[in-house]
Amino acid sequence: MGLSMKNVGFYAVLLAIGGSAGWASAYYMRSVTRPTEPTASPAPTHSPVLFQETQAVAQVPLPIGSNQNFIADAVQKVGPAVVRIDSERSVESQLPDALQNPFFKRFFGEDVPIPPQDRIEQGTGSGFIVSQDGRVITNAHVVEGASTVKVTLKDGRTLDGKVVGIDPVTDVAAIKINAASLPTVTLGKSETLIPGQWAIAIGNPLGLDNTVTAGIISATGRSSSQVGIPDRRVRFIQTDAAINPGNSGGPLLNDRGEVIGINTAIRANAQGLGFAIPIETGWRIAQQLFDKGQAQHPYLGIQMVDLTSDLRDRINEDPELNLKISDTQGVMIIQVMKSAPAETAGIRPGDVILKVNNVPVATSSDVQQQIETSQVGGSVSVEVKRGNETKTIQVRPIAFPNP
Repeated sequence: MGLSMKNVGFYAVLLAIGGSAGWASAYYMRSVTRPTEPTASPAPTHSPVLFQETQAVAQVPLPIGSNQNFIADAVQKVGPAVVRIDSERSVESQLPDALQNPFFKRFFGEDVPIPPQDRIEQGTGSGFIVSQDGRVITNAHVVEGASTVKVTLKDGRTLDGKVVGIDPVTDVAAIKINAASLPTVTLGKSETLIPGQWAIAIGNPLGLDNTVTAGIISATGRSSSQVGIPDRRVRFIQTDAAINPGNSGGPLLNDRGEVIGINTAIRANAQGLGFAIPIETGWRIAQQLFDKGQAQHPYLGIQMVDLTSDLRDRINEDPELNLKISDTQGVMIIQVMKSAPAETAGIRPGDVILKVNNVPVATSSDVQQQIETSQVGGSVSVEVKRGNETKTIQVRPIAFPNP
């Protein structure tokens, strides 16, 4: 059930997986070509033990003449819990076009032996330890599809990593290493961040281990569309602390050495534009991955667009849409997926969403944020404007369908 998109010319946000452009992951990748070798099965996953957030310790003024500062303090506190993650994945190789040419086959015969080889992609990212028994958080794109994962600690030890689960929707992954009495990070809060506060990144950019960069929080609440990766369900932290390929999955810290985000992306062809997943989102997803091996995301099955006066005029002038909209702002539903929870509940194309769970929403990202924090199978209250009438509709989201 949907509306014609002809002559509308707008960008829609779909509560489903979509494409991405204009961004680059902070993941350092290289490739080699060699015969593939079997890899040993990773160690079994253990049940996670959730750690407790600790309260920030008040900073003590440093003595005059000391070379130590709060950045160095934060790095000394967290650095031992930041790890390097090296992964390998096999990429299916194809014969060069010249070897597939019929002329080649006629000249050399159909049974010319060509030794099969696979291209091996090697990548380097970062991560951080969240429990003493070896639970590590990183980005999904660092380990997705990896055949082997090696985790190198700051003390020089290299251990086999077991990918417990990945969540492409938020780009979070959980890894387990077999070790004990490991150093761990302290989780902070990103919800109260304001632009101008200090930001510190630790990771392994371009394979340079334990690199520290510092800057400020440039902005908060950046939507996935603004960042250029609309398929993510994340409101990103923006920072000008240098984030480069290899920083993916490493921690973004505040001035007390608490983790406030997971470094994940940079804008292509830009400087000073790095982005991190808020730690509340990252930890919520990681807990599900450690517990169940997968994360669930509530799904309504609607396609939305942010209204503007220009867009309203184009919609009203399109005879195929057969809509007359008076609003110049808000979130309009342009499509409802067949048999999705929204259709079952009675939501229609052309409805303008005013509130979700009694929280006013002004953009598609606001709607996504409210849906993401709801429960699969629970009741979500959606207040919509339909013509001159306001309706409140109860929708029960299902788990986000696997792509």
